[in-house]
Amino acid sequence: MSMRARPFIQGILLLTFSFTFSACQTFGKKKKLDSGTWSSDSDSVSGTNVDASGTGMGTPLPSRQDGTSFLGGNVDRTRFQPVYFGFDSFAVSSSEQPKISEVAKALKKGETVIIAGFTDERGTPEYNRGLGERRAQAVRQSLLSQGVGNDRIQTVSFGAELPAAQGSGEAAWAKNRRAEFGIPR
Repeated sequence: MSMRARPFIQGILLLTFSFTFSACQTFGKKKKLDSGTWSSDSDSVSGTNVDASGTGMGTPLPSRQDGTSFLGGNVDRTRFQPVYFGFDSFAVSSSEQPKISEVAKALKKGETVIIAGFTDERGTPEYNRGLGERRAQAVRQSLLSQGVGNDRIQTVSFGAELPAAQGSGEAAWAKNRRAEFGIPR
């Protein structure tokens, strides 16, 4: 290594260390803002409770119910019809809104729900897990907009796992692009 390169490399290493250290100091810290909401690294759903400026910290997620799993024997997954989605979409269509309204009525009577998001087999596991989560969150947001309390809704994503229909083709894929409702007993 030449004598000229040594100070340059040392400077690069020092900058790298400085940036890494400062990032680690703030990672995972939550702080309450003057507006009463939490900083963007809080456990919240991005895009909810958005103000007129287009910003917002989101609706805080409720605590998980102990002993409750979407796949558990103490959860009824057959009571409500699934909500279906278009290819690579998490937009809830107007034709699916009546299904969500039916769930909202039950939740306003005191029940709770776990919304599970699913995808078809196309896409990477990581992408599908994220899309499944966005689908569950879209249904959650629709329930919140109908007056359901935040503490009554939990979400989970299974991505392409647990397909409703086996096979490769549009008929099977359409049945697998869904959000399902689980009602703890």
